[in-house]
Order: sequence, then C-alpha cells, then structure tokens
Amino acid sequence: MHYPEPITKLMDSFSKLPGIGPKTASRLAFFVLDMKEDDVLDFAQALIKAKRDLGFCSVCGHITDTDPCYICEDKTRDRSLICVVETPQDVIAMEKMRDFGGLYHVLHGTISPMDGIGPEDINVPQLLKRLQNDEVKEVILATNPNVEGEATSMYISRLIKPSGISVTRIAHGLPMGGDLEYADEVTLSKAMEGRREL
Repeated sequence: MHYPEPITKLMDSFSKLPGIGPKTASRLAFFVLDMKEDDVLDFAQALIKAKRDLGFCSVCGHITDTDPCYICEDKTRDRSLICVVETPQDVIAMEKMRDFGGLYHVLHGTISPMDGIGPEDINVPQLLKRLQNDEVKEVILATNPNVEGEATSMYISRLIKPSGISVTRIAHGLPMGGDLEYADEVTLSKAMEGRREL
C-alpha cells in the first residue's frame, strides 16, 4: 500500500525505535496525525530538548543536564562505595529502591567479544581513574546476570582486586514471588550460590 511521503517518513522514523515493528510504527504515525497540533509541537520540542540538553556526567557517566550530575554533587552520599552498572536506566532503578547511598559508575555497555566490544569500548578506564582516590573502599558490581554481564564483572574484579579495594557482586537468584518449578537452571544455581544463613 502506498502512503503519502510525509506519513511514510514518520513511520520510518518510528520504526527506528527499539521494539517498534512496521505495524506499531504505522499505528503511532496515524495516532500523531490525530493529535492536536499543539501536542505534536510539544512532543517534537521534547525530543529536540532531550537530545540537545542531555549529556553524560564527566565523573560517573550517568545521564544528566548538569555536569557533574546531581548524584555526584550530593555531599551526603557515601563516597567510599561505588556501584558499577551497565546503563543510566540501571542507576534510575537502583535510586527508586532508596536503599543505596553511595555513588555510581555507568559502563555504557558490557564486554562482548562476539560483538567486537572490548574493555576499551566501555567506561572501564574512567572507573580505574576514579579508584585512584583513597576514599573508595568498595566497588559493587551490578551488571546483568548474563554472559556479557558476568564476563564484564570478572574482568573488572581482576583489575581492581590487586589495589586492595573490596569488590563485591550483587546477588542473583529467584525473584520475590517466583516459583522454583518455573526457574531455569542458571537462576537456581545462582540462588544456591548466593544462599545465606538465617
């Protein structure tokens, strides 16, 4: 089916977003056509503002509109703890928990030899530079429990341990409310490894 060029272009733009296939792109494009012009302009301005005004913190790599970010600037945070995560979204998830009072370091990816991504392609050198500060006593590795996340954690751990800084890994296992019978072998294995005394 042939659409006028402006809507085809709009559908192509939506289909570049992750998880958006041709049908969803078409549905979104036609939804935009039905929106009030002011709402469309606000939407377009929000996209442009986010792209222009947001960057990454020069200290931790978190997404921010100020540099350093609000977390690195917060003097009440425990500067002896750095939690290493893969993405800015992980920082946001950790902050929602409201249990962690330390600092963060965002890697912006994981080591993945299959994809040609090595340690120099993610934010590891900046982490090592931060650790030269005598304040840091513990690094918590909070990468995802998949092959790339585990490989990245092991690599970073080997780099840091000789410095005498404590390196810990977040626990992995069964989620609250999960059933043993539906858990895969890796999840069950991690749950057994991470067991603790009651």
